[in-house]
Amino acid sequence: MTQTRRYSELDVFTATPLLGNPLAVVHDGRDLSEAQMAAFARWTNLSETTFLLPPTNAEADYKVRIFTPERELPFAGHPTLGSCHAWLSAGGQPRNAGEVIQQCGVGLVRVRRDGARLAFAAPPLMRKGPLDAPLIERIEQALSLAAGEVLEHQWVDNGPGWCAVRLGSAERVLQLAPDYSLMRGINLGVVAPHAAGHDAQFEVRALIGRGYEDPVTGSLNASLAQWLIGAGTAPERYVATQGAALQRAGRVHVQRVGADIWIGGDVCEVVAGTVVL
Repeated sequence: MTQTRRYSELDVFTATPLLGNPLAVVHDGRDLSEAQMAAFARWTNLSETTFLLPPTNAEADYKVRIFTPERELPFAGHPTLGSCHAWLSAGGQPRNAGEVIQQCGVGLVRVRRDGARLAFAAPPLMRKGPLDAPLIERIEQALSLAAGEVLEHQWVDNGPGWCAVRLGSAERVLQLAPDYSLMRGINLGVVAPHAAGHDAQFEVRALIGRGYEDPVTGSLNASLAQWLIGAGTAPERYVATQGAALQRAGRVHVQRVGADIWIGGDVCEVVAGTVVL
């Protein structure tokens, strides 16, 4: 039986609508089957659609299920910030002031207010360590990189299967024209520093082996931060830009506090209404 449910479409990692990464949120996913959720995510055709649910863990404030048009994800970054924004905007009250606890496929994720922004604590990596030589060769071929242009490489998987390479300059990152026919099965983050004087420290691109680029990616920026800060390549507080290649202007605010790395960004509502599901 269908019913009318509150529905939002948000833009994440931007304070200006249409410059970040869109997210669809169904505020009440109760009584929806997994098949119905998957079908609606295919219909919205956004990179992710989320469904808010009552928590099943006593420590959590809410539960979220995250779907792409192809599959369910255990965790994703911009859906975490957007879902938390939607939950708070609808009147959600966290058990602990100043921090929201989200339950999702990877477990509990902490979200805090960072001024006007929200920020989530990066979850632990599920896989790390250097990439093997055949994979590096595939990446170099797919990106038309000359030998030696990949300065560092690493598995940075926190759920979506990310691997990453670091190049020499943000300009080079923005020049890349990936051949997705050579990237099947690879979810790749590419990162490099901006020149001195830029308002951000790093440029990031998220290249998805199924044939598209993600505009602004919280999960990737979280795992990149764990890698770069841990290796001493990045400072403990920095800003990354992402989306320029897609005419977006995402800003990801990274900060290490003690043992935690927080990934923050602005969220703005673009569509508010209802959906019949």
